[in-house]
Amino acid sequence: MGERKKGFMKWYKKYLQVFEKPFAEAPSDVIEQTRKNIAMLQSDNPLASVVVIAYNEEQRLLSCLWSLSDNKCRYPIEILGVDNNSTDRTNDVFEAVGLPCYSETKQSCGYARNRGLQEAKGKYYICIDSDTMYPPHYIESHIKQLEKEGIVASSALWSYVAGKEYPRFWLFFYELIRDIHLYFQSFKRPELSVRGLVFAYNIEFGRKVGYRVDIIRGEDGSMALGLKKFGRIKFIRSPRARAVTCTATLRNDGNIFKLFFKRVSNSIKNKEIYFRSKEVYKDEDSNIVKRKPEK
Repeated sequence: MGERKKGFMKWYKKYLQVFEKPFAEAPSDVIEQTRKNIAMLQSDNPLASVVVIAYNEEQRLLSCLWSLSDNKCRYPIEILGVDNNSTDRTNDVFEAVGLPCYSETKQSCGYARNRGLQEAKGKYYICIDSDTMYPPHYIESHIKQLEKEGIVASSALWSYVAGKEYPRFWLFFYELIRDIHLYFQSFKRPELSVRGLVFAYNIEFGRKVGYRVDIIRGEDGSMALGLKKFGRIKFIRSPRARAVTCTATLRNDGNIFKLFFKRVSNSIKNKEIYFRSKEVYKDEDSNIVKRKPEK
């Protein structure tokens, strides 16, 4: 617990000065330093492609890119962005820090990640969500695991930025329970423990599987399910790879006490996920993208 707390409490605090703030208010020295650091990290012959997808993330994207620019990695990498048809200043942020950015007009995480997969030049694909901040050894931690024989993908853990609505004290226990759940679930159903904001994999196999674009959520779990036939999915428990993200997804489930209740009740109700593997999942109608009829 001490190691986790130490790793969590220090590294991300400086990025909060631009987190969830309008880009117009961003300090010029932060933008310039991020630009310089990213330029130093970029390789023409990368082992890994670090792909940042963004949709209307003007207020969080700079903190994400700043954290990535501070990464310490002994492997050659490239960092690129995908703007998923944003209507705010998301593209301006990419341009300001000198990050190569591709436009994907078809709306969904699946389309955006597929575009990044198409443009990536590396052997490995490291997924980055633009509302998330990443620790200094995040990229290296994933590559280190992916370089091991038999490993086709890797997934890490994440915490949330604390605030009045979700105090750090209560978030700590919520995250602890969730982490235990994900750990035991990963033995039989690793695809259910994968989350896109902390996911990486071998590009050769990823292109064979591809991201689904006909579902609203779960495209990364679907990718993980397809990758299983090529090798193992490694789960990284080290704080060195633990990201910190916004609480937007938590708000859909209510306050912290509702989150606790939902987490525990779901684990009890669906306890078979800890003991039985599964290869085929039935799509829920509510998760299918409703296409507009052609005229």
